[in-house]
Amino acid sequence: MQVQTPRAVGHRTDAGAVSTPHSFSTTGGKALPFRPRRGAEDKDLEGSLVSALLSTDRDLSQVLSELDKILTALKSGQPEEEIRRVVVHPAVWYAVKHALIERELRHLALCDDLTSLYNRRGFFAAATQQLKVARRNEKPALLLFCDLDGLKSINDAYGHREGDLALVRAAKALEAVFRDSDVLGRISGDEFAVLATDLSPQHRQTVVRRLQKALNSAGKEEPRYELSLSCGAAWFDPRNPISLGELMEQADRAMYERKRGIRTQEAAKEADATRKTAADPNTELAEAAK
Repeated sequence: MQVQTPRAVGHRTDAGAVSTPHSFSTTGGKALPFRPRRGAEDKDLEGSLVSALLSTDRDLSQVLSELDKILTALKSGQPEEEIRRVVVHPAVWYAVKHALIERELRHLALCDDLTSLYNRRGFFAAATQQLKVARRNEKPALLLFCDLDGLKSINDAYGHREGDLALVRAAKALEAVFRDSDVLGRISGDEFAVLATDLSPQHRQTVVRRLQKALNSAGKEEPRYELSLSCGAAWFDPRNPISLGELMEQADRAMYERKRGIRTQEAAKEADATRKTAADPNTELAEAAK
């Protein structure tokens, strides 16, 4: 596994696998739009999701903090009458229930239920916000776009349950490498994306080594196949800022260029082996004798 950077940092590249300006390739070669056609309702929904991401669990934390104060007062042995009224008031427990429901809805709307990373919608909402912060603070960022190698083969050979486990292991490897402040998402079936802020191109080799080590560690749980990710990278330069969609396009293009390079190398090795076999008619007999 090796992260491949695009030819131009902070600017769009010329050639690549992506044909539409705001799309990226998915498994099977289809292109999905980065942003669906939106009406007013969809824009309001996106705004609400971003607000939910920013608020995180502050509402729930505040409610639980107030309840903790009430319980502490009750344990004192002589709670005030006002505290007693608050404890038995239905509105208190309604607020707790409402905060818990909102928290669960945020999770369902923004998170992938298999890996617990952000889903596509959650990743785009969180990563867009992080890029705004990076631009404001003049901090670079790394956008990593990864594809789990051989997922179809794993599904065909060992079943879809094992394929799901491979996705979970890959997600855990990514979580082991990147910080809690970084944005990790499962964008589609076998594709992951990471936005890591305050990282420059000089950190590339460090990230590659850590990710390879984490994949090796996660892959030890299942020796029947190798757990690997094909990754492409794009760098956000705050002095020449570009959109998240353009970063995704660059990283996606770099990933598929790497995959094509690997396929070309494998084909060349196979062709070379075929030529050697044809040139030496005794090769097959020697192999058979073994």
